[in-house]
Amino acid sequence: MPSGQKNSVASSLLGLLGSRRRDTPDTFDGEHQPAAGEGQLENHLGGDEARNYRQYEYDMVAPHVGTSLLEVGSGLGHFSEQFAGRLDYLVVSDNDAYCVEQLTKRYAGNDDVEVLDLALPAEINIRRKVDTVVMMNVLEHIKDDVQALKDLASVVEPGGRIVIWVPGYMQLYGDFDRKVGHVTRYTPKTLEATVTGAGLGIDVLKPINFLGGIAWWAAVRRGGAGYPDPKLVKIYDRTVVPTTRAIERFIRPPFGQTVFCVARVPE
Repeated sequence: MPSGQKNSVASSLLGLLGSRRRDTPDTFDGEHQPAAGEGQLENHLGGDEARNYRQYEYDMVAPHVGTSLLEVGSGLGHFSEQFAGRLDYLVVSDNDAYCVEQLTKRYAGNDDVEVLDLALPAEINIRRKVDTVVMMNVLEHIKDDVQALKDLASVVEPGGRIVIWVPGYMQLYGDFDRKVGHVTRYTPKTLEATVTGAGLGIDVLKPINFLGGIAWWAAVRRGGAGYPDPKLVKIYDRTVVPTTRAIERFIRPPFGQTVFCVARVPE
């Protein structure tokens, strides 16, 4: 490919994902799960400008969710609310005061929902054990990720699942990761070591979002983007996400923007 064409492709991908804005939060200390409010830049692909991506997340996670769920890092509760009607017990959690306040208001009077102020690693106190834990873009913030998984496993029923969604591959680590407090980006191999180190089995472990990984590399590693532009994320959501999903129905990608894991608590 001629160099001019390469530059054009990189520029297009850079435009899809980000800008060079520098007015973003400082990094976290990596010891505990961060507050959602401070790390909100990380969640642009979960907002209204990225409905296809939100559906992608749900479709990957939903088959592994049972009837009782602890969500770690719930924000305002938009992800877990999608499971309404199939849960008999829900625990939503966050470590941001505003998010906890809003979750408390949202579920006031609902005895089937418990709201928890939680920063992992930590002892977790909930009314009863759950069959599923979901953590979307949380584990990568925690230095002692093995202990965090052990803490979560302690409140999961034997044979239950911990569903983990984390950013993939240190080759994609850039300024954005530092700003939102990522301790690391995982590969299937490094996530396997963390999960098995916590005494958990593995049902599913694979990279996903192959084209998103290429776009992220072009934008963050080659282009130096530090902030996802919501307007251009819409374009990414309408084009790259559906194409990626179509490809991954038939081909297991060799790497991706995300590593997806379903861990199993021993019987």
